Amino acid sequence: MHLPLYHPILHLVLVWKHVFFGQCFRICEMWRKAADSRVPLVRQMKDMPEPNMDYSNLRRQIISMKKSLFDQGYLDEQFNQLEELQDDSSPNFVEEVVALFFKDSSRLLTNIEQALEKHPQDFYRLDSLAHQFKGSGSSIGALRMKNECSMFKAHCSNRNLEGCRRSLQKMKREHATLKQKLETYFQLLRQVGPRERAVNSWK
Repeated sequence: MHLPLYHPILHLVLVWKHVFFGQCFRICEMWRKAADSRVPLVRQMKDMPEPNMDYSNLRRQIISMKKSLFDQGYLDEQFNQLEELQDDSSPNFVEEVVALFFKDSSRLLTNIEQALEKHPQDFYRLDSLAHQFKGSGSSIGALRMKNECSMFKAHCSNRNLEGCRRSLQKMKREHATLKQKLETYFQLLRQVGPRERAVNSWK
């Protein structure tokens, strides 16, 4: 039995480890600077810049964009559950998880495409790869992608090679569209307040 290429639990453990040690370092550094300058830490915090005047407008944009992602069927409740795990100690937690997803799912799409070219009649292999892709999409709530994977798997059950090829193109389009939309969503979130760069590249 093959283990899935994308394991969300392992990724969550690694992300939390990175966030925890990063936060400890930043807190220690702030206290050190406060001691060196003999300026109380509370005063340093008060001296931090005020939020951008466009904060309310950005928040409205974020809420509107997220609502459209749900209304248009790009995301489902699983994405909300991920966001509930995010807090001030891990402000870019969801972005890190989503970045890991897109990195691994891109590889899975390539594997499906290669399997269609080299083993077009091996529908068991194609179904297995599509199942992995669907599972990784489910982990972040990628609803449209998940639905298109179900269509691909149905074509595998019917041994419909042309149907598989058409579904693969739709899966690739949904993957690219969701990636673009979520990149924009996280860019807006980073403008609202302090955000760290995600550990893994979107590319």
